[in-house]
Amino acid sequence: MDGTDRAQGSHIKLFNAYREILRENIDYDILVERSPHDRERLDGFVELMAEVCCSRRETVRINQEDMGVEVVKGRFLKLHSGHIEYVMDCLDRNTTLVGNIRAYTLSALFNAPATMSQYYASLVSHDMASGKFCGG
Repeated sequence: MDGTDRAQGSHIKLFNAYREILRENIDYDILVERSPHDRERLDGFVELMAEVCCSRRETVRINQEDMGVEVVKGRFLKLHSGHIEYVMDCLDRNTTLVGNIRAYTLSALFNAPATMSQYYASLVSHDMASGKFCGG
């Protein structure tokens, strides 16, 4: 093996390690068990996040701005199943055509921890105001 092969092999090992960490953090097996039809989408989320975690670049484009890879990586490594379910719900509710689905998905995953609670609070308020929510 030459240096290029070794470097490529270590990058693949690193990618696989991040893939497994991310799957564990988001309770991948439980999410797939709950929604087997979403396996491919979940795999895509994990692949995108692992790509960022292994990136050799200093920045990655999130929310149409360049952000430090380490900041984005840190946020992705803190995601859990609730964040992933929230992102899937938001993507399912989106009715506009997305031009760059990769960028849109990365932004949605990055923003999930900061926007999830407001999103659900807004849904509850809407349901209560429209009479869809009946407590008791």
